[in-house]
Amino acid sequence: ALTPCVGRTVMLGSLIEQATYLGITYDLSTNEYTGGVIAPSGYRLIQSFELRGSLPVWVFALGDALLERRIWMVHGQNTTCVGYRLLRASGPVSLTMTPLITYRGFHELTSGNGWVPDIETIAGGAEVHAYTGAAPYRILAGGGSFTPGGAWWWNFLHRQETARGLDDRSDLYAIGSFAGTLSTGESFTLVATMETVAELIASVSLASAEARQVQLLHEAGALESESTIRQLVLAADQFMVRRAIRGATPAPADAATGEDGAGVSPGTSEAGRSVIAGYHWFNDWGRDTMIALPGLAIATGRIAAAAQILRTFARFVVDGLLPNNFPDDAGVLPGYNTVDATLWYVLAVRALYFDGNGPPNESLLDDLLPVLRDIIEHHIAGTRFGIAMDPADALLREGEPGLQLTWMDARVGDYVVTPRAGKPVEICALWYNALRTLAELLKGRDDPAAARYAALADRAGVSFRFRFSRTDSDHLKDVIDGPGGDDLSIRPNQIFAVSLPYPLLDRVQAAAVLRAVGRDLLTTYGLRSLAPSDPAYIGHYGGDQAQRDGAYHQGTAWTWLMGPFAEAHYRVHGDAAAALAHLRPFAHHLHDAGVGSISEIVDGDPPHLPGGCIAQAWSVAEVLRAYALTR
Repeated sequence: ALTPCVGRTVMLGSLIEQATYLGITYDLSTNEYTGGVIAPSGYRLIQSFELRGSLPVWVFALGDALLERRIWMVHGQNTTCVGYRLLRASGPVSLTMTPLITYRGFHELTSGNGWVPDIETIAGGAEVHAYTGAAPYRILAGGGSFTPGGAWWWNFLHRQETARGLDDRSDLYAIGSFAGTLSTGESFTLVATMETVAELIASVSLASAEARQVQLLHEAGALESESTIRQLVLAADQFMVRRAIRGATPAPADAATGEDGAGVSPGTSEAGRSVIAGYHWFNDWGRDTMIALPGLAIATGRIAAAAQILRTFARFVVDGLLPNNFPDDAGVLPGYNTVDATLWYVLAVRALYFDGNGPPNESLLDDLLPVLRDIIEHHIAGTRFGIAMDPADALLREGEPGLQLTWMDARVGDYVVTPRAGKPVEICALWYNALRTLAELLKGRDDPAAARYAALADRAGVSFRFRFSRTDSDHLKDVIDGPGGDDLSIRPNQIFAVSLPYPLLDRVQAAAVLRAVGRDLLTTYGLRSLAPSDPAYIGHYGGDQAQRDGAYHQGTAWTWLMGPFAEAHYRVHGDAAAALAHLRPFAHHLHDAGVGSISEIVDGDPPHLPGGCIAQAWSVAEVLRAYALTR
């Protein structure tokens, strides 16, 4: 990340690895090229693969020799290490490693036509200057030798890009080769880094990466927990990142439209923290961060980090709204086109205040209570994008033509797939919970305004139960008062009426909703975004961008929703073991797709193949939070 936490750039594209043992040369690497060519066939030599915590480990069988390869990254640095260790052999093994480099943003691929990187030989290896203005980086080895080279390798194929209808061919540049010889028990490490302090790089070790894993588990109180929980704790750490912040200023009235939200002015950067929504493609988003925060930070014992994230985002609140997203490009203003990110922020503050593994965090509340008041008052009076409390029923309405403001935010060109303008069920549930939260926080400080917010919550609760109930079904309505009337689509958003801290339904009503959602929307790894009985249902997520976006919330199952479902199940039935049973399949999923993490989505149709981001923050967080809740 060149400008943490954005500017994510690919620099080392591949390694061509060979091992020579007892006169025989073995290829360890494998690449795929256009035309279906797969060469060499190093994958055939893999005896075993495992993930030790979050560190991948391969073992290659070379005759009677066993060679181990590990990859680890250095926390707080742009540094990746590839380590080799000879576990067993009758004699020495000679290694040759040829780095294939590139320099590209993570949304694009690079052709080798028309340019050649500048490679400078330095002590221990090479320094790469991809082109004028590109950040330099180094590839080093603590032992062995480096022989300069320089040649393009052409036509690498990227299968996932092919499947997604994107440019799927790239070229990589061979900078030269590293060589070293290992005897049994010896190690050799290749380091790719942007760091400049040689002494720091030289001290990088696998032991430090392993020690950090132990530290994270200790902070979470998970050293003795079952393997699934330990894996989720380590996965959670990967999403919590640094972010430079700038001061917030009121936005001009004419800047309050569309995707180009305003309110953050250029200025001196300060250290802050944020949450990456998902890897590989997402940056940090307000909605995802606030949904994920209780699981990523509170459930893992990282209370100070959670507080810093909440303070960071408070700087960006404008007109009572939290940003929906922060752009990849520095200096570009964030977008505020969201109705729910701000409401999730209120609940995240509540969670940290009450559930922060200790006494209430009064210092945090001192800082953020004025922000929470500002948020609620702007929603009562009305703010951007048609977001306002309806004085007739105290429920929250939202929507402007051409905008998608809820978490179901897919669009194809100018077509909004699930606009949901009006009063969506989860938005009204969140609004009720935000009012209850502020009333409770103010009551704890003997603030007379608490009674006003409690009264509004009472009105909203009565309206919710009356207006979202259906006489013809045990499901709740998905949206009321929309441009075309009420939307009766069977969607998972109704589960939040049961799972949020202040439920809106009595036990009988809650049990009915839970039963209905389980019957029509539950899959092994999440809740479908639309019932299969709906004519608009799409059971497979795939194809080009238009096809994927069209299926995104029209049947695709979302893993993060398993957390609210398990919590709702526990709340209705009071049976921790039964609720936990819905989370158990993730122990298998952790060995699939993004190994060691949880995918963003799975197909609505069996066998529920994973898709989207291979590691998603709110998915990991909600499963981890639900585990903590039901233990």
